[in-house]
Amino acid sequence: MNQPLIHPTAIVHPNARLGGNVAVGAYSLIGEHVEVGDNSWVGPHVVIGGHTRIGRENRIFQFSSIGEIPQDKKYAGEQTRLEIGDRNTIREFCTFNCGTAQDAGVTRVGSGNWIMAYVHIAHDCQVGDNAIFANNAQLAGHVHVGDFAILGGFTVVHQFVRIGAHSMTAMGTILLQDLPPYVTAAGNTAKPFGINSEGLKRRGYDAESVAALKRAYKLLFRSGASLDEARATIRAEAQTRPALALLADFLAMPGRGIIR
Repeated sequence: MNQPLIHPTAIVHPNARLGGNVAVGAYSLIGEHVEVGDNSWVGPHVVIGGHTRIGRENRIFQFSSIGEIPQDKKYAGEQTRLEIGDRNTIREFCTFNCGTAQDAGVTRVGSGNWIMAYVHIAHDCQVGDNAIFANNAQLAGHVHVGDFAILGGFTVVHQFVRIGAHSMTAMGTILLQDLPPYVTAAGNTAKPFGINSEGLKRRGYDAESVAALKRAYKLLFRSGASLDEARATIRAEAQTRPALALLADFLAMPGRGIIR
């Protein structure tokens, strides 16, 4: 396996661990406790610090700050971490912070994510796989984002909010409460606007599953049923409709309450 290719102007701490075929661009800084996996590319003017572990085949573009200390006034120098999976694209001016002792102590970003310019992922966030964050999407601390979620440009997410898998927000959405799986949302503050049916079809959901999710959406948001009633009905139907299980599990977990 080839050795890392490091530009002469880059500064890489001798204790940093770079895998095979890693490229580091001009004027980038990589700290002592950083690990970068095989075949990853770090562009010019990138700073990677903290206790940060980055997987294989990632691309990190210029002027991004990865693994810096949390923007949390309670942080007192604890050894916390940032973990990033494989095959992520992280575009210009992104900022990902390490975790805090008040939570799990680690910020996590999964694999296969497409993260556009100026995205902020704050301390203790947990991002799944194959998500898309458009330009200027901003996550406050402790936010959880499910697989295949899509955040439109300038989406702003309040701390501790949960964003369900396969959900989608429009440009300029302000999320102050949880966004259930499969649901599309828009507005300030966010309101639900149906099921992400086109995205589900592209991911192989059959017509019956999409129809079941549309019925669950109407029950949850349009029927006038209480949240407890909707939860119970969706949980019962999930026994025979597997696509509903993800929604039922999300609704059963404590959170900030869902958008309605």
